[in-house]
Amino acid sequence: MGSSQLYVQIAIWSQVASALLFIAAMAFVWMRWLQPMVLAAQARSNRQISEAERHRDEAKAAVEALRDEIEGATRDAELIRRRADGQAVREREVVVAEATVACERVLHNAAGELERAREAARLRLRDEILARALAQARDQAQRSIDGAANARLVERFLVTLESARGEA
Repeated sequence: MGSSQLYVQIAIWSQVASALLFIAAMAFVWMRWLQPMVLAAQARSNRQISEAERHRDEAKAAVEALRDEIEGATRDAELIRRRADGQAVREREVVVAEATVACERVLHNAAGELERAREAARLRLRDEILARALAQARDQAQRSIDGAANARLVERFLVTLESARGEA
């Protein structure tokens, strides 16, 4: 083996050693700093998603309860109207007039209560839609960081680390 071949072999092994050293340094940087940051961000996102899902479920339950209340109010209004009609048939004109006034008052109150319940349901539905939109935006942001984008971010970070180490 000539001396030029020896120098070529030394150059090749030098490249192999520097590549292994670089890989080891990258693994150390990943394990030491990047992986904990990624795991913390993932845990934070999972907590936010869990909270949004809990809020959505609570809002759904509230909307369902309000629907039940609306149905109950509608049934009550219908029962009141039927009772008032039955009394109107059985009683004289004076009793009919009093029953009609009472029935209209109750229906007006029920309509007001129904409108308030609808408004509350609209507000809860709006909150639920906002929560869903926020969850979808977070999910879309999470999906937009793919492997290539992640690799570019890691590369930029490493360049920054290398330039900081070179300046120090």
